Amino acid sequence: MTQPDSKKIFFENLSGAGKAIAVLTSGGDAQGMNAAVRAVVRMGLYVGAKVYFIHEGYQGMVDGGDNIREATWESVSSMLQVGGTVIGSARCKDFRSHEGRLKAAHNLVKRGITNLCVIGGDGSLTGANLFREEWSGLLSELVQQGLIEADAVQKYSALHIVGMVGSIDNDFCGTDMTIGTDSALHRIIEVVDAIMTTAQSHQRTFVLEVMGRHCGYLALVSALACGADWVLIPEMPPEDGWEEKMCQKLSAASRMGVEAVLALLETTANTPACVVSLCGNQSVRVPLMECVQTTQEVQKAMDQKRFEEAVKLRGRSFENNLRTYKLLAHRKPESELPVSNFNVAVLNVGAPAAGMNAAVRSAVRVGISEGHKMFAVSDGFEGFYKGQIKEIKWGDVGGWTGQGGSLLGTKRTLPAKHVDKIAEQMRKYNINALLVIGGFEALECLLQLCDARSTFEEFCIPMCMLPATISNNVPGTELSIGADTALNAIVETCDRIKQSASGTKRRVFIIETMGGYCGYLATVGGLAAGADAAYIYEEPFDIKDLQANVEHLTEKMKTSIQRGLVLRNENSNVNYTTDFIYQLYTEEGRGVFDCRKNVLGHMQQGGAPSPFDRNFGTKISAKAMKWLSQKLVESYRKGRVFANTEDTCCLLGMHARALVFQPVVQLKDHTDFVHRIPKEQWWLKLRPLMKILAKYKTSYDVSDSGQVEHVIHSRPKDSDASVAM
Repeated sequence: MTQPDSKKIFFENLSGAGKAIAVLTSGGDAQGMNAAVRAVVRMGLYVGAKVYFIHEGYQGMVDGGDNIREATWESVSSMLQVGGTVIGSARCKDFRSHEGRLKAAHNLVKRGITNLCVIGGDGSLTGANLFREEWSGLLSELVQQGLIEADAVQKYSALHIVGMVGSIDNDFCGTDMTIGTDSALHRIIEVVDAIMTTAQSHQRTFVLEVMGRHCGYLALVSALACGADWVLIPEMPPEDGWEEKMCQKLSAASRMGVEAVLALLETTANTPACVVSLCGNQSVRVPLMECVQTTQEVQKAMDQKRFEEAVKLRGRSFENNLRTYKLLAHRKPESELPVSNFNVAVLNVGAPAAGMNAAVRSAVRVGISEGHKMFAVSDGFEGFYKGQIKEIKWGDVGGWTGQGGSLLGTKRTLPAKHVDKIAEQMRKYNINALLVIGGFEALECLLQLCDARSTFEEFCIPMCMLPATISNNVPGTELSIGADTALNAIVETCDRIKQSASGTKRRVFIIETMGGYCGYLATVGGLAAGADAAYIYEEPFDIKDLQANVEHLTEKMKTSIQRGLVLRNENSNVNYTTDFIYQLYTEEGRGVFDCRKNVLGHMQQGGAPSPFDRNFGTKISAKAMKWLSQKLVESYRKGRVFANTEDTCCLLGMHARALVFQPVVQLKDHTDFVHRIPKEQWWLKLRPLMKILAKYKTSYDVSDSGQVEHVIHSRPKDSDASVAM
């Protein structure tokens, strides 16, 4: 929603001048910590604050000396693709003592540091909050001991704390996903995918143990992502006789770092310590101690064997994962299944996107569990009018979750020219509902079928579309199935390309991404890969802009960085092509850097789906099937299904923190059909971040930030955004 101009706040009004921020990582290391550290440092420097690294966590804070060093813009270059934490992390017994915290306070005051960004687990964040509460007393003690001047107590009267949770276990309440969890899931899925062929070839069963301590998140989400037959987690202990049942069955992230600096700049002496958490696709602030207390309540509930309560305390994300796993992994006996007598068809439309197969598998199994007969349509609507339709059973979709592409086949053919033949096939197979999985073409298909309702009653049935496209260009949703996998491919390739220049002279890489006219991949991929610029259609540019970018990069190359990265969306400009930009940079950078170009092409579509896309496709599809079942019951009258209202032909999409069913006809006014993109796109507000982190001077709208939410009320009652995590 657009905010009134009077309420808009920009970074240029949030000055950090005179302030000092320190960042530390504590406890175990986690992938993504370096990205958070980089964002904190560069955002802090951008707003005019001094920024310090505290090496080796709290131990470095206690020991002081060279462990606390001032950070520069260049000191965080080339950090994004490095695992672990480059500033070190350690568990510190000294900080647990009052004497240790007194030493730490002295070391901070000597440098004028009163703002701390702590990246770690619940123990690290709890320690930070205790340090904050003791701060004024510690300063008084330091004055008494003659270690600091009396006026320092007033000058540095308050310590401000912001936390980011870094833990692969995802065991911290108040956030959907912690830093490091997604990378851990990737490693697990890579292992599972690698051994899957052996398991299938030799008819073997593999038992895999994953980390997670007392939290079953990694095991549960991995089980969903790879279609595991069984999962054992502490929140759901196996029932008596589980061994026999199992044998029978077998035989059959960066934005958070920016939000952390914002939170520190906006704090007052009375502001409680907060954690920057992830809710859906938004960064939110949650009181630190509320999260810690809830996390402790989870462990208490599990110790007392109150497992249902523990699952609820874990949050909606964990609860939804567990519910979906139970629904898909264990088939009820035929005698226990409801009998609906409804036939539901599922098909893919448009270009293939990773995660489509997971969505189909979920739809088939949920549909069967609802008592429906499920039909698979091959090759989209082209296959539909040709009669390429067959019933699909529970076992037919086994092993589909981890496979890329579209096993059903998919075509871009639109139904308008063949509605009569499609209607004939729908009569033949008595299709009562339709689930269409695809990109922009899928939206056009449903609009055409809606128009055909007035002529063919066969289309007066409930219809639902799931957005699945790497371009993420479908109106009505902020995320599409397949976009995450494509982003992973882009970032991984950019990392490898930059590393190829390691040890060589200064070099700039020009990389072209897909996306049609939509700049999502170039923008978010550029943000994640640390790009210096990303050219897109939605943000027009001219030769002056290109020249300014070259000059900016030239200055940076002269003083610090060795490698530069520029992304260009394939249809960003008809004249300023990738070749043109490459030649311009080559000529203008002569004597300072050389250039290389790379067109990523269809590698962005291929490969196994990411854990996110597997789970997003699985759970959004399950929700769609539940909706279709409800609409079938509501529209069944006099022995037949008849549904011709707008709300019976919908797109299921994500909006911030909620999954919303929207009538496709209402999306017409929000769509640019010529360029096949939404008229408004949420990710455009992220573009200034990329410029800021690349050392450009720009403004950034933060009008929707700064709200502290509470753990218990941090999810809207009807929100299902956590279904994606």
